[in-house]
Amino acid sequence: MDGDDELALYGLVADRLKEAHRKVRALQVPEGEREALTRKLLVITAAAKHDLASAARRLERLMEEIDGRRFPSA
Repeated sequence: MDGDDELALYGLVADRLKEAHRKVRALQVPEGEREALTRKLLVITAAAKHDLASAARRLERLMEEIDGRRFPSA
């Protein structure tokens, strides 16, 4: 991945993380589920520092869970 592509991916992941945090805060779920989802987001954020592409894929899967209200491991 060249520098421009990587920079664009960083921007995309950052925007999606902001969106995910906003969605998690707005969910009407028990506090324990919200905490579990927040922990997942923090793990993805940390992973992005080491493997951006993998973090982007993990974030996309989590966003699908959030949008579909499926929290199997939360």
